[in-house]
Order: sequence, then C-alpha cells, then structure tokens
Amino acid sequence: MDDPELGKELEEVDAQIERLRKQAAQMREEIGQSWDAPTDMAERATLLTNVEQQEALIDDLQVRREQILRRMKG
Repeated sequence: MDDPELGKELEEVDAQIERLRKQAAQMREEIGQSWDAPTDMAERATLLTNVEQQEALIDDLQVRREQILRRMKG
C-alpha cells in the first residue's frame, strides 16, 4: 500500500473516531440527564453497555490509526 492509500485510510479512521466520540459523548449526556428519571434499570444497563462497546471500538480504531502512522513513517 503506498502513501496516498495510507493517507486516505488514515483520514477514514480519523473520521470514524471523531464520529464515534461524538456519539458516545451524546449517549453519556443522555444517560446523565435521565439518571433520576423513572427508567427501567435493565434499559439503563443496556445504554451503558452500548456506550462502553462504542468506546472499545474507538480504542480499536486508535490502535489501527497508530499502525497506519507507523507504516507511513516506515
């Protein structure tokens, strides 16, 4: 893979990371706003699990981003 392809892949990964961070922040804000609301505990647990899964995906994308940067430098 040459540098233009790696650059494009890096841009795509960066865009995914940014989008997922915004979504996770929004989800956490919604959970915080409704914390005192009469919400089913199972529903709240599901929401928290979804946020945690999204943050794990962000971590995976960060690793991928670092791999791309190393390949671009190498």
